[in-house]
Amino acid sequence: MRCFLTMIAFVLVTQTKAEEPFSITNIPLPLIKNAYVVKRLEDQQFILQKDGEAVIRMHYAYTIMHENGDDYATFSEYYNKFREIRSVEGTLYDARGNVIRRMKKKDLQDLSAVNDINLIDDNRMKRFQFYHRSYPYTVEFEYEIKLNGTMFYPPWFPQSDERVSVQQSRFIFSCPDNQTFRYKAYQYEKEPVVVAEKGMKVYTWELNNYPAFLREPYAPATRRLTPIVLFGPVNFEMQNYRGTMQSWQDLGKFIYALKAGRDELPGNVKDRVHQLTDNIDTPQEKVRLLYEFMQQHTRYISIQLGIGGWQPFEAKYVAEKKYGDCKALSNYMAALLKEAGIPSLYTVINAGRGRDELFEEFPSSQFNHAILCVPLQKDTMWLECTSQTTPAGYMGSFTGNRYALVVDESGGKLVRTPLYTIGDNTQSRNIKARLDQEATLQINAATLYTGIEQEEASGLIHHLSPQKVKEQLQQELDFPTFEVDQFSYQEQKGRVPAVQENLQITVSNYATITGKRLFILPNVMSRFYRKPLPDPTRKYPVELNTPSRYIDTVEIEIPVGYSIESAPKDTEIKTPFGLYRNKVVLKDNKLYYYRLQEQYTGSFPASSYADLVKFYGDVYTADRARVVLVKAETPLKAF
Repeated sequence: MRCFLTMIAFVLVTQTKAEEPFSITNIPLPLIKNAYVVKRLEDQQFILQKDGEAVIRMHYAYTIMHENGDDYATFSEYYNKFREIRSVEGTLYDARGNVIRRMKKKDLQDLSAVNDINLIDDNRMKRFQFYHRSYPYTVEFEYEIKLNGTMFYPPWFPQSDERVSVQQSRFIFSCPDNQTFRYKAYQYEKEPVVVAEKGMKVYTWELNNYPAFLREPYAPATRRLTPIVLFGPVNFEMQNYRGTMQSWQDLGKFIYALKAGRDELPGNVKDRVHQLTDNIDTPQEKVRLLYEFMQQHTRYISIQLGIGGWQPFEAKYVAEKKYGDCKALSNYMAALLKEAGIPSLYTVINAGRGRDELFEEFPSSQFNHAILCVPLQKDTMWLECTSQTTPAGYMGSFTGNRYALVVDESGGKLVRTPLYTIGDNTQSRNIKARLDQEATLQINAATLYTGIEQEEASGLIHHLSPQKVKEQLQQELDFPTFEVDQFSYQEQKGRVPAVQENLQITVSNYATITGKRLFILPNVMSRFYRKPLPDPTRKYPVELNTPSRYIDTVEIEIPVGYSIESAPKDTEIKTPFGLYRNKVVLKDNKLYYYRLQEQYTGSFPASSYADLVKFYGDVYTADRARVVLVKAETPLKAF
């Protein structure tokens, strides 16, 4: 970075007058600081022509300041029967803004957008990347897309990532005078400029000279930190399906209409439903049995054809083919439950890492996944229908603790999926170990993982061979020289699932023996690794998302004749971010160690970051405190 800044300074000194518009001399110096990319210009136009048709026109230029920004030198847009890419132009410029190369039509790749889990997909992609390794350089792209369907309006997100500065970005929304649309701004206080042009109303949002930012540890999602304006239709149309979207209820009605009448099962499957459930007393057990039947007789494969990107395939199709996407499998599961007399609610959700990114105040299609909600008399069960291994009722980190839109004939309702508490997400470890005279430690570790804490271990069980599991353990365990002698896992299904892990490990040179002293770390396997650096200029709030509890009970048998010379004092640290305790005792040649760590959740002001750094630093240090043992000298015998 230092050489790069020196080069920038040289250009600025030697070139006092900008030769071309995209010369780097036209970039204000504050926009260069911390930036891998400078967005020189961005004109994004969305022209709504009528309920089912629109045009997107994009014109942008990015100056790539660093190799980590090379991805921004790529044009990539998908197309299908709803999206037609009408034109693409691209140009590459050097640091002074001189043209190096123009993209030719033959250079534009036309690729399938099918991924490994998509069986059938009509999405294709146009793609091109400028490859240039002399920094800085600038790329300019201009293209137009015709939309045949208007359920989704693009957002204006001028600064979508860290280390991107914005010299100029503009979003223009145009529509006929008789058309209406909705918008809502976040982290952006200006009102749009509105003008009338030949029967059209034109709204313009603009952002200029916005410096790059650096992501801070434990900060909220980027969509909550930088300006963004969301847009949504009032009325829309997709492949002759019409809907409205002024409320979550309206959106739910459209989604329900797409799936209505698609839950008819073939006769053999109906018979199987009754064989499984007619003699079962509790609805929870019926749900579990049917869910496991669905898991055993289907698999997840995405099918995206036309409106099928939003509409589930019929239950009969899934029963025959034994596969489906999230929509089809959720609809199929609902059909199984319906045959057993159990109502359920088709549900759409933003799954994965986007938990905190749904803007609940702005009804729009912000979802990427479908699940099933089963409201029972005294309970509600949630079903993830794309997994062949997840227990019935468990949402976990993929779909838990976030907004979801449940759908029925009356429309949609925004609700929260289950929150997994500190009592659900636990790691409880019991270690019995023996240290020999050569400082080799034989470890027997029994660990019970529950809730979100068991997900990694569950993945080992279901997705890796025993050899791969051992390789994973060899990579993850924190010992200098060791061997995993034996390992086993037992899974406990349930609404809050658990995995029991048993390990036998041999660690060479675990302790240090110097003369009559023995130096040993009593915390064998649960050392804390988060140690964020202080930041007196902290800007953003602190967010802690997943509550968890870690308990360790350790018993180490040591060679006879040792007593404690020095040991860390009993520790207790209480903070709003978490709790930490540890204790060490030597008794009858056995060293006993107890450790408790609790991680809390919440949103805290930026000013609290220093306290978080201290807490994590104190835990980090306490976890590495050693015990010094000294061996009693053998008295000389009298002659």
